[in-house]
Order: sequence, then C-alpha cells, then structure tokens
Amino acid sequence: MKEILLSALACPKCHEQLQYDANNQQLICQVDNLVYAIKDNIPVLLESEATQFNQSQPVQE
Repeated sequence: MKEILLSALACPKCHEQLQYDANNQQLICQVDNLVYAIKDNIPVLLESEATQFNQSQPVQE
C-alpha cells in the first residue's frame, strides 16, 4: 500500500493513525486494539467490520 494513502487513513472510531500490517493485509489501530481488513487493495474502515487485535501477533510494516 502506498505511503501517501497510509498517511491519510485514520481509525473511524478514534481518528488516530493506523499501522499497516503488510503480511496480513490489514490496518491496526493501537489505541482501540482494532484490526481493519484490506480486501482487493481497498481498506474496509467500518467499525462494525473490525476485529479485536491480538497483541501477541508481530506487525510487519
């Protein structure tokens, strides 16, 4: 995912910047411990579609 797009994306719940996990194709909000999926190169930034972040998983940037 392009850096310019990543810098513009924010968590829809708290509006903090999201961290990109390239290996799992997902965006992570460290503040709310939520994971947003990326499907067909499109971030799904719906709070209702987010899952809880397992902090034991390493994040690859």
